[in-house]
Amino acid sequence: MAPDKIILVIALAIVAGILGWGVMTMARGGDYNVKNSNRIMRYRIIFQAVALIVILGLIWWRRSTG
Repeated sequence: MAPDKIILVIALAIVAGILGWGVMTMARGGDYNVKNSNRIMRYRIIFQAVALIVILGLIWWRRSTG
């Protein structure tokens, strides 16, 4: 597998993992959800932004290398 595809899969897996963590936290509810749901959402947004930057960087790199 090409290095750019590995980086892409890792970035997307991290975002999916954080999303799953947030969904499980909301489903469980309780004190843990109240204390951590906003923090988990912030993590998801940050890592989605990082993944988007990685994706755009990979697109730019592929186009520049031809």
